[in-house]
Amino acid sequence: MRSGRITAGTGLWLLLLASVAPAHAQTAGPSPMATIGRLHYEGGGDWYANPSSLPNLLDAIRQRTRLRVAETELVVTLADDKLWSVPYLHLTGHGNVRFSDQDLVTLRRWLRQGGFLHVSDNYGMDASIRRELGRLFSDQPLVEVPLDHPVYNLVYDFPKGIPKIHEHDGKPAQGFGIFLDERLAVYYDYQTDLGDGWEDPQVHRDPPEKHEAALRMGVNLFAYAVGFGG
Repeated sequence: MRSGRITAGTGLWLLLLASVAPAHAQTAGPSPMATIGRLHYEGGGDWYANPSSLPNLLDAIRQRTRLRVAETELVVTLADDKLWSVPYLHLTGHGNVRFSDQDLVTLRRWLRQGGFLHVSDNYGMDASIRRELGRLFSDQPLVEVPLDHPVYNLVYDFPKGIPKIHEHDGKPAQGFGIFLDERLAVYYDYQTDLGDGWEDPQVHRDPPEKHEAALRMGVNLFAYAVGFGG
């Protein structure tokens, strides 16, 4: 396992993102290509859920910013050297999530070195992911991310916080986080399901405004993960 810093670390990506500039604006030259890592975890949950979600989010990032991103995500495990080439890990599913002790060591190190983990509650994983995040950082509990945090205004404004995409139990949408040295390192979207909102519109037949809100929130999260405002 590589022990160096993440290739796509936060500071390096700051120069690549122009959140308020049009995507067609002239750029200074070629830059590295970023992507999202889809976390293949153990425990039996369907880590592969929402297959069209991440390609659609990457397309939105490509169209709406000057950040050069790949067309598809990179599937990674916590034992994979490819982990260290992604700035943003996406974890989703409907069932159980379980990390081994070594997984926790690796994920903890990856996060402390600048990585960003986005957990999307795809309904049915709440109990297990809270348990595993508690094992990951026993001294850093999940807290609700304040409304003035950059993830809610970095590219698009969400003055009321994370948008409600899917009803689930009918509870309000919430964005929880774990902060490391004041940096948001883990973001958990709860009772909303951003990943479903990113999927092809015909999959869940979401209203266009819900699909758009989900993509906008995703662009904000990725922008934060790669260092713009982080």
